[in-house]
Amino acid sequence: MVESWVNSAERIGADLHLDLSESSGPGGRRAALIRALREAVRGGRLAPGTRLPPYRSLAADLGVARNTVADAYAELVAEGWLTARQGSGTRVADRAQPLGRAERAPRKAPPRARGPRHDLRQGTPDASAFPRADWLASYRRALRQAPNEVFGPGDPAGRLELREALTEYLARARGVRTEPDRIVICSGFAHALRLLFSRNTPLPSQKAQDRGGGVLRGPLAVEAYGLGFHRELLAAEGVRTVPLPLDDDGARVDRLVRERAVLLTPAHQFPTGGPLHPRRRAAVIDWARARGGVVLEDDYDGEFRYDRKPVGAVQGLDPERVIFIGSVSKSLSPAVRLGWMVLPERYVGDVLAAKGEREAWASVLDQLGLADFIASGAYDRHVRRMRQRYRSRRDRLVAALAGHAPHVEVTGVAAGLHAVLRLPPGTERSTLKAAAWQGIALDGLAEFRHPEATEPDMPVRDGVVVGYATPSEHAYGAALEALCGALPPDEAAPAHE
Repeated sequence: MVESWVNSAERIGADLHLDLSESSGPGGRRAALIRALREAVRGGRLAPGTRLPPYRSLAADLGVARNTVADAYAELVAEGWLTARQGSGTRVADRAQPLGRAERAPRKAPPRARGPRHDLRQGTPDASAFPRADWLASYRRALRQAPNEVFGPGDPAGRLELREALTEYLARARGVRTEPDRIVICSGFAHALRLLFSRNTPLPSQKAQDRGGGVLRGPLAVEAYGLGFHRELLAAEGVRTVPLPLDDDGARVDRLVRERAVLLTPAHQFPTGGPLHPRRRAAVIDWARARGGVVLEDDYDGEFRYDRKPVGAVQGLDPERVIFIGSVSKSLSPAVRLGWMVLPERYVGDVLAAKGEREAWASVLDQLGLADFIASGAYDRHVRRMRQRYRSRRDRLVAALAGHAPHVEVTGVAAGLHAVLRLPPGTERSTLKAAAWQGIALDGLAEFRHPEATEPDMPVRDGVVVGYATPSEHAYGAALEALCGALPPDEAAPAHE
């Protein structure tokens, strides 16, 4: 059996595998080559217009005489499979479709799953607003200026250009105190959690008997309402999470006892809304100092505030007691898989060891693009533009509810990309069903409740979480109209006769 991969610099197109295993049959190698080429065209592996290699190149690759290839091409040209023109070489003839596809029995395409007509789920920005032109300009500049080393294995800490840009930006916009060597680039918040709590990486700072415990260990205190995905990720690493009660001032950090660390969303509690009260911000730092613990600060949408003064990062109160974690998933796009950890000095070595010797998660080229995007001012301009757009959407949501469902309380709207609609007790499930009937994708508040959160400290709240950033601009009005139609009626309103 003779096989060859045809690969010639003189040919435009993909490599072509030709099987000449039947060369000992009638006609020898010439006939075998004709059959192989004919089958490649018939089966669709050689598309119409594909340029074939010159006689000499293909003959050398297959180990046959040049005249054998020339004769095979000539016969296939005569049959209409190929065309030959002076200066253009030999190409596959144009056909509506490969013969083999026409000969096959038609197959009915499987029905596509229909998505929701209106997507009001939290968690994503408006994809249609991605700043394509500015991002492309930054990417081009970054590539033109990139040193050759960029195209080798990446530094697990992340590109220095991005860490320097983040140092300046986070200090200016979020009140973070750090240096480039205290920042480690990751692919997002979930990746940061895995790096901090993974049990599978031996760490240089741990004694032999303690190896396999992760950079941080549980139990980890978390807010009573938060992302279940994060709790599941932590549970998979053997980390027990302990819920903290929530009230109008945020997490009850006075309930911290023997936990080693606490995970908070202090700028805008997820999903209930509202910042952590200044007294509690100071109190959690005091706890970390006294306990030798650490605060994990999830700054998932800290750039977006509307009716209040900017709330700086808790990290600014004590950079050695707080791990500040952010990303561009809300401010830019979850498709740009980039985030960062601002670490106390004592954790930097262990986090880098957990990450490995080479960058395996965050694209180095994307890091350079984001560094330029921030340094050029394009990131600030984009955030300000989106802040205005999301504020307008928030206002439209509040106005629509005031007009059509004034009995529904709207909370958590001073900042962020979502709002919580408080519903009458016992109506959350029926509201979600009504929303699904209207073609609305919506999250219920119960979905985010910690399974160990118990009464009376952590009362059950009926509500839905509305992500007003997700729909495109042209679809938002219809989404609001459908939402109002799915909400429960006001039981206290007088009945119409």
